[in-house]
Order: sequence, then structure tokens, then C-alpha cells
Amino acid sequence: MEENSQLTLEEIKENTSSAQLKELIRTKGGKFERIINTVEYEAELRELQVELVKLQNWISKNNKRVAVIFEGRDAAGKGGAIRRFMEHLNPRSSRLVALNKPTNIEKGQWYFMRYIKELPNPGEIVFYDRSWYNRAVVEPVMGFCSDKQYNEFMSQVPEFEHMLYEDGLIIIKFWLSISKDEQKKRFDSRMKNPLKRWKFSPVDQKGQELWDKYTFYKEKMYSNTHTSYSPWIIVRTNNKETARLESIRYVLSKFDYDGKEEASTPLFPDPNVIMHYFRSSQQID
Repeated sequence: MEENSQLTLEEIKENTSSAQLKELIRTKGGKFERIINTVEYEAELRELQVELVKLQNWISKNNKRVAVIFEGRDAAGKGGAIRRFMEHLNPRSSRLVALNKPTNIEKGQWYFMRYIKELPNPGEIVFYDRSWYNRAVVEPVMGFCSDKQYNEFMSQVPEFEHMLYEDGLIIIKFWLSISKDEQKKRFDSRMKNPLKRWKFSPVDQKGQELWDKYTFYKEKMYSNTHTSYSPWIIVRTNNKETARLESIRYVLSKFDYDGKEEASTPLFPDPNVIMHYFRSSQQID
């Protein structure tokens, strides 16, 4: 058994094509299988990022305005997914929006004001690491808003998004769905890694304890703000790499950009990973 798990120089020489080498490595299993999975993921990601560059050029050329919103529980992988989207995009026509808690002045403004200032300009694509939907889930769960503020938001947000839609703004709303067990694993991993410990906030600490309360407000958000012009797209993210690839595929599938027909990889997402809210009958979170 131990001998079979080793990869010898003779075996490599006998299997000269990429397909043969992959098959050989797969028969070895263990760490070799993980290496192949990583190599294939990186290769697929690169092909999809090439398509994102094409899409960005088309958005810029046609003065389109695109906002891609990433919401989800803590540790669902929002930041990591956005980094893969933006890795090779031109920073002159793409932006990340990740706002801190509102200032005293912003607290006295209409709630949407601070987000309106960050909406994409013509020819620009903007990625939101959390958005105005803070008030739909995180704020009521953590007691950061009053019942009156919450109810006003829930009644206003469909109209707000409809006005943006009528004005030509394209909004894609992702909810990154993660199971409770997987969230705990990622929290534990963050605490052990000094480079990621900064990600673990007091709000995160409540994530497991208040899991059911998050679920309650998440479901209310879906039922009140999932519309034909601005639907919620659920992304199953227990496997982060797969979630990233399929999220990119979904965005690419929504546009008829120049050179799309020349793509060397499929551009339609896996329906077992990406789904509309109303089709997500078995939710993991």
C-alpha cells in the first residue's frame, strides 16, 4: 500500500501526456489528488478571469453600470470570492466597496445615502462586500437598528432597487450560503492563523450563538426583496473554490459581451451550486 502511494520517475516517463499524468496521479490518491484538484482549479479560474476581462472591456465600451453584491453569514467567503473576480480587472473601471460602520453624520442621513454615493459610474463594475442589506439581517440580529428603522428599510428597498433598475443599473445579488458546521471550522481556522485573526470580530463571535436568529431575518429578507428585476442568487459555499468558479460563471452568463463565443470553458453555472432563491428548497444555512 505504501509503495503504491509513491510516484516514481519511471512512471512519469511512461505517462507523457497531461491526461495520462493526471490519471496516474489520481490512482495514487491522498496528497497527489489534492494537488491535481488545485492545479485544475487554478487553470479553470484563469480561463474565467480572461472572460471577466472581456466583460469589463464590454462594460466600459458600452457605458454600462454594474453592481455585484455579496451578502452572507460571516466566513461565507465574500472577500475571497471578490478577490478572484477583481484579480486581473482594470482598477480604473472596477471598484471594491466595503464600508465601515456609519459615522454620526451618516446616521442622520437617509439610510441609502452612503450607498448611493458608491454606485457605479458609466462604464464601471463595482463589487460590494456587504451592502445596504446590512439593515436586513446583521443590524436587526445584533440590535444595531430599531424596529422602525428595519421596517422602513424593508418597505423601501424594493422601490429603491426598482428605481435603479429603471435607470439602467444592473444589480446582481449573491447570498453566499454556508452550513453551521463549516462556519465554525472557518472561525476556528481564523483564530489559529495570525494572518487571518483580524477577520474575527465581536459580530463573528455571535454568529454561531445567534444562528437561528440570522436564519429568521435572512428568510424575511428573501421573501420581501426577491423580485423579478432584482432576484437573490444563492451560492452554496461549503466548497470555496467551486463557489468562486460558479459565481464568476453566473455573472458572465448574464451578459452578451464581445468575444463570449470564443470562451474555452463553460460559462453557465452549475445549478447545484448556483440557484434562484425560490428554487433553493434545501438550504444549507
